[in-house]
Amino acid sequence: MLLDTYTWIEHFKGSEKGEIVDNIVLKEECYTSILSLAEVAEWCLKNKLDMNYYVNIIKKLSKILELTEEIILPGAIINFECKKSIKNWGIIDSLIYATARFYNLKILTGDKHFENLENVVMI
Repeated sequence: MLLDTYTWIEHFKGSEKGEIVDNIVLKEECYTSILSLAEVAEWCLKNKLDMNYYVNIIKKLSKILELTEEIILPGAIINFECKKSIKNWGIIDSLIYATARFYNLKILTGDKHFENLENVVMI
């Protein structure tokens, strides 16, 4: 299961949705896009939290998946297509989705942008 930025933030907040994430992290092998590390780091900065601490937690609980040409080129196509029908869809969402597709993983998220896409588990 690929955990996106939304799920990690819910995990760190300790919300009800974060409890769902906790259970999945304990039961399944989890992965995270390198892009989510940047987004979580930015969230930490906005909230005056130690970004290294939170990034290290993600690295301990999941395997970090790097970007490759085999991911970014399909990601550009996904971005082009999704922008036609999903308001405020962005390139980072496209690249995270392309990463999950490349590795044949489901995405765990609560981000409404992903709501109607294949292989997405909404919390």
